[in-house]
Order: sequence, then structure tokens, then C-alpha cells
Amino acid sequence: MAVKTLTIDGTLLSAREEQTVLQAARDAGIAIPTLCQLDGLSTVGACRMCLVDIEGTGRLLPACTTRVAEGMVIHTKTERLQSYRRMIVELLFAERNHICAVCVANGACELQDLAIEVGMDHVRFDYLHPECSVDISHKRFGLDHNRCVLCTRCVRACDEVEGAHTWDVAGRGTAARVITDMAQPWGTSETCTSCGKCVQACPTGALFIKGMTVAESRKDRSEIGFLVTAREKKQWVV
Repeated sequence: MAVKTLTIDGTLLSAREEQTVLQAARDAGIAIPTLCQLDGLSTVGACRMCLVDIEGTGRLLPACTTRVAEGMVIHTKTERLQSYRRMIVELLFAERNHICAVCVANGACELQDLAIEVGMDHVRFDYLHPECSVDISHKRFGLDHNRCVLCTRCVRACDEVEGAHTWDVAGRGTAARVITDMAQPWGTSETCTSCGKCVQACPTGALFIKGMTVAESRKDRSEIGFLVTAREKKQWVV
């Protein structure tokens, strides 16, 4: 197993050749913000929150999908990157109807945490105020499209971990929505196993457990990674 030597934010470190920049940074205790990435699921590089500046490339690259290489010099906290990350979070807030004060995930939301991390105290863009439905047809869970950020973590958890592929994405642009089966109400789905993995994977209040208060609705987002490690490596590590 070859080892690569690279520099991240002035820190010289080593990483295995199959690791991504994000994995190498995390192993070194260097935090890079993410939203669509979740341990145990495939990486898609969709949210662009983890963009980093790699010297010599001439462009910003997503840390979650970029493999380490010998001699890499990486910057994760430049003024340019911070500006981009704030803009991304602002656009996510403007695209849907995120009202934190009345959200079931208030205080336990990754989007909310990112807004605080990037210093977002207002949104510079016009809110779209789309008409988004709420599906509470499932006996245990609910779906609020107003809170969805289209990270596809629910889609990947259902497909790759549960193997049901109940979830998918339909539509394009601002009309895109996560759907169950062929855009049927969640409660009528014949493929859903009611396992709840999609709910645990969701970074916001888009997927929630019905009947729970805000204080009770804390999600265990490490559950997916735990299950995958247990299955693939036979390691039941908490």
C-alpha cells in the first residue's frame, strides 16, 4: 500500500494512495465542511461545500472525490473558499422555505450548522418561495419538501444500504424533488421497508419521525457508516 506525502493548510502529512483529500484531512484533524457526504455512502460531490484549492490545478476541486497525490499542496480555508461556501449556503436557504424556528430539526440541522460556520447572518439573494408539499401518508415518517436540499443522502442510503431503492430524484433545477417509487405518496409505497435509514441520513428536517418533539428528533447520522462497516469488515465498532 503506497503512501503519499502532501501538505494541507501548511501541515505536512501522509495519506494512503486510495484516500480522498477529505479523508486525509479528517485523519489529520483538519475540518472541511460537507453536506452531501455521509460516511458509509458513495460520494457524489453534489453540494460543493468541500471545495479546496490545490496549487497547480487552476481550479477548485471537491475534497470528497479528489484522490490524494504525491506533493499536493492544498488550501482549505482561503478567503475565496469561504466566500463560495457562504454563497452556497445562502442559495440553499433561498431555494426552498427553510424557517428554522418552526422546523423539527431546529438545533440539530447540518444546514443550520453550516450557516453558523460560514457566518451567514442574512441572505443576499431573492427567496424563490416555491410551493412545496408535505407528505405524511407514511404511518411512521414524514417528508417536508420545504426543508430538502437535494443532497440525495436518502436516495443513496435506501439504495446502497437497505437495497430497496424506494427513493429517487425527479424533475430538474428548482423543480427537482425527491420521490418515492414513481412519485407516489410515501405511505402507498410497495418497496419501502420502513427501516428509517433515509430519515437518519437526512441532514435537515426534510425527513422526520412523526409525533416526535424537536428535542426528541435528534438523528444518529453515524448509523449508516456503522452498518456498512459491520457488514463489509465484520467490525461492530461504535
